[in-house]
Amino acid sequence: MNVEELLRDTLREQAEDGPHTPSGFADRVLAVRRRRWTRRITSAAVAVAAVLTAAIAVPSLDSGGHDVQPSGGVDHEPTATHPAPSAHPAQSPVHSLVAAGRTAMAAYYTSKTDWQSVHDGVHRGIRVRTYWLLDPKSGHYKKDPRWSWVAVAPGLRTAAVLERHLPARRIGLLDLASGKVERWIPVDHPVGGLAFSHDGTKLVATTYSENPDKRIKMDDIDRIPVSVESSRTGFYVFDVASGKGSWADVGLLRDDQGNSINARQDFEFCRDGRTVTGRQPITPGDRFYDVSGREVSVPAAERYRPWGVAAGLSPDGTRFAGEFAGEKWHTSSWVLDRRTGKHVAEVRGQMLLAWADDRSLIAWDIAEGDKNEFHNRLVLVTVGSDKEVPLSGFLKGTDGTVGRWEPVFAER
Repeated sequence: MNVEELLRDTLREQAEDGPHTPSGFADRVLAVRRRRWTRRITSAAVAVAAVLTAAIAVPSLDSGGHDVQPSGGVDHEPTATHPAPSAHPAQSPVHSLVAAGRTAMAAYYTSKTDWQSVHDGVHRGIRVRTYWLLDPKSGHYKKDPRWSWVAVAPGLRTAAVLERHLPARRIGLLDLASGKVERWIPVDHPVGGLAFSHDGTKLVATTYSENPDKRIKMDDIDRIPVSVESSRTGFYVFDVASGKGSWADVGLLRDDQGNSINARQDFEFCRDGRTVTGRQPITPGDRFYDVSGREVSVPAAERYRPWGVAAGLSPDGTRFAGEFAGEKWHTSSWVLDRRTGKHVAEVRGQMLLAWADDRSLIAWDIAEGDKNEFHNRLVLVTVGSDKEVPLSGFLKGTDGTVGRWEPVFAER
């Protein structure tokens, strides 16, 4: 692990545990640091658990009559395919549906480290998430403390869930409308992370021998929390309809110096649905595998995807959401050509989280003229426009875990 990677991991833990530091602190500290060096920064996004997948069926969402249609911000009229944004700029965390275009915030979570023991100056604990899931019938988010991990299939009817203690011995398929688990999938190798394929027909489950959210901090290094070495053992690929799947033996990923990078090394599907990857900030770069666990070459559609930018590939497959730019605006990000990796546009927004349609994205950003890079909110930004539509209120950053929340997106 190089100095920047270590700093990112430790600062993120410190930011999330501390009472006065907002979500994404580590990434933004590093972004500022790099911008001062070169004015061209690569800002790794917070590992959100943004799940951009296909799904089972598309429900009708009633947001309770509180949707907001702001003026400006998008340069096309809403259609049946691209409905008006559902925005709640006074809410943080949000209580009612946040959505734009084809994408909705299916859930959000807060996280906190539960420090459980101390011995010889070493404190050991577990990073714990608490989820709020979207109720498709009411259009409101409801707290559901049963789950340690949630991946939502677009359509916003079904979520894959893991119970509180990781790694888990079974995977639940949760009906979001009823709040009941419709089916359990038992596993021989315990699971710590989940992600759907883009078409929603398959599920990749990352397996670990120990809890991937373990943390330690030591008295002699200013009590900064750090991840322990990864215990990743491989992954399952399941057919969602039948629950049948197979396990692949793919152990933890190390950099070219032999160091383990991050305790959590979750797999996700590439757009083709036939390849999986466990994205990590390493040298010599990402590894890609077929569903049997055999390492394969980089898929053409993944060659120039920036690591750590959650939004990934545009729906039409032509552009990637890119890194922090900060050139045309104080906070902005690049959009890249998928075939060449070259910059094709600069768009508003600090961190690009999900594509709303082929030209618009959901992002974190600060308000116009705000000098506090940590005081951000969800916004809708559009290629070719200097306007943005607020979708949520600002992260409070001083209210403990309640003030810092991370969105989980899915196609609706």
